[in-house]
Amino acid sequence: MTDTTHVQAAPTLEQMEAARDRVSAVAKITPMERSTYLAELVGSPVFLKCENLQRTGSYKIRGAYNRISRLTDEEKARGVVAASAGNHAQGVAFAARELGIHATIFMPLGVALPKLEATRGYGADVLLRGHTVEEPLRAAAEFAETTGAVFIPPFDHADVIAGQGTLGLEILDQVPDLETVVVPIGGGGLISGIAAAVKQRAAREGREIRVIGVQAANSAAYPPSLESGEPVQIVTVPTIADGIAVARPGELNFEIIRDLVDEIVTVSEADIARALVVLLERAKQVVEPAGAVGVAAVLAGLVRETGTTVVMLSGGNIDPMLMQRVISHGLAASDRYLKLRVMLPDRPGQLARTAELVAEANANVVEVQHTRHGKGLQISEVELELHIEARGHDHRDEIVAKLEDAGYTLRVEQ
Repeated sequence: MTDTTHVQAAPTLEQMEAARDRVSAVAKITPMERSTYLAELVGSPVFLKCENLQRTGSYKIRGAYNRISRLTDEEKARGVVAASAGNHAQGVAFAARELGIHATIFMPLGVALPKLEATRGYGADVLLRGHTVEEPLRAAAEFAETTGAVFIPPFDHADVIAGQGTLGLEILDQVPDLETVVVPIGGGGLISGIAAAVKQRAAREGREIRVIGVQAANSAAYPPSLESGEPVQIVTVPTIADGIAVARPGELNFEIIRDLVDEIVTVSEADIARALVVLLERAKQVVEPAGAVGVAAVLAGLVRETGTTVVMLSGGNIDPMLMQRVISHGLAASDRYLKLRVMLPDRPGQLARTAELVAEANANVVEVQHTRHGKGLQISEVELELHIEARGHDHRDEIVAKLEDAGYTLRVEQ
């Protein structure tokens, strides 16, 4: 149980209501979709809050617009600067354009092309620096110092948090009987705003709402920070969920999350990839990896028996090339794409025989590589690499057993 009585860092309901009035000028009310598939896994009603369908493709427009709209005329004249892997960049660029303010955005060199082009399309000057979010952040801070431009932080500011908190109010309007909300965490701006909104509203109504945060295991700064009692810097490992790859929690965000968030869980890269496939197939939603970690937590069994549950889909800005790779990874994680290396005697008919066995297992071969030159091969052997479509774990095991029962030695690639 969390305590809402002493969180000085959290915006008040009144501040978030005022933010909602401002943000409504640019942000639309996004759909709330029921998911029967996830409900069966959780054991309770589950809804998907589709902020991936928001203008600019993510929730970030809320906090960015709320912060920039509150600048003084003198600050607006100096322009704004921000740093981001994509979603915050688009939110700041769009908000600045709508308010007639010049924006400069620093982004990492490997930023997804759609995010880069969209940010430029909104009229911002984009400068590429480094390979992680931390390097553009340092460059943006230096730019603000030397030019006088106002730095718009991605998460660690009261106005940004209040702007993201408008999502909590919106969720409660759409699902009044909410009992649990599952939210992605990077620096903590989204979950600190949502937690502040739903916890205060629940306290006013004399009930409780549970808030669960989800981080990518490769970039999870909050668990060690909460254990230490203060924000700590971690060394991040590359993750497909680049939108939440933040090495250190925000100061204000940490205080709110420490006091208001009930639980934080982490999900693997395979969990995230599987979630993207499920969202495409079951919910017909295109979601970026960072926006899908809540669903990944549900699929991984980390969210159970939570009552009426809302899972945040926080963004949908995914590079089609990354989508292609992630779908392949997600299919493999779901045992629907099988890669086998089969050692064959070097004599006629063996390739045809393996294809026949796969067909007898009602599976489809999508790619074949046949070589005599692999390491460890005997002179009388060849190696056959098969890429096979399967229908899940049981079918995968059936295919493997079919080949092994025929006397072939296999190596299953993970």
